[in-house]
Amino acid sequence: MTSAGVAGAADVLSVSAQEVWTVISVETAGCGFLADRRPQILFERHIFHRLTSGRFDDGDISDPTPGGYGATGAHQYDRLARAIALDSNAALQSASWGLGQILGTNFAAAGFASVDLMVQAMVDGEDAQLAAVGAFIEENQLDAALKAHDWTSFARGYNGAGFAANHYDVRLRGEFQKFSVGVLPDLAVRAAQLFLTFRGFHPGPVDGFVGPLTRSAIVEFQQQNHLAQTGQVDDALLAALDA
Repeated sequence: MTSAGVAGAADVLSVSAQEVWTVISVETAGCGFLADRRPQILFERHIFHRLTSGRFDDGDISDPTPGGYGATGAHQYDRLARAIALDSNAALQSASWGLGQILGTNFAAAGFASVDLMVQAMVDGEDAQLAAVGAFIEENQLDAALKAHDWTSFARGYNGAGFAANHYDVRLRGEFQKFSVGVLPDLAVRAAQLFLTFRGFHPGPVDGFVGPLTRSAIVEFQQQNHLAQTGQVDDALLAALDA
């Protein structure tokens, strides 16, 4: 993610970076990718059931009731792959994607002509994911609630009628309060954390803040790559990670 990506989303919605980071932090714990470099997804079996008229109901990848997710991460791609083998278009529409966890059925609201183009954008990078979040919020007229910090209305519109079960409004309010009185994530630190994760190190959450886990992962990477063991994010570290 770049500063231009954050600023672009903020400009589209006429909000500040604090509101943008609030939405990102609640929807995917701040990161749009898995450690294996694939976009974050969650496969929704009840959506696949609806789009395929229940033809493939098995209680796992297709079922009239929500849930049954199992483990996060790679397991969701295993479920998606099974669904793609049955109906590719319905399968892609049945997963929520990236930083904003936008459901594939909402590809048009997110600014795409097809779900395939939306998925390609999710793969391309977090700036593209963030632009889709901005488009989705604007299309669904949730920008007013976001600007007003009406977290209940925003959560109801963004996460659906069952938002209260997962305390989305409470979590949004808490994250916004944190960002309003504190420091925003450092994008250079965040990039280092993401690259370290991709390379098999364990810097902790990709949150843009240097804590003990991030510092230890940096030192370990620096040791292995014969760099000065500073434990700090600097240009030399970023260049080595991005090589």
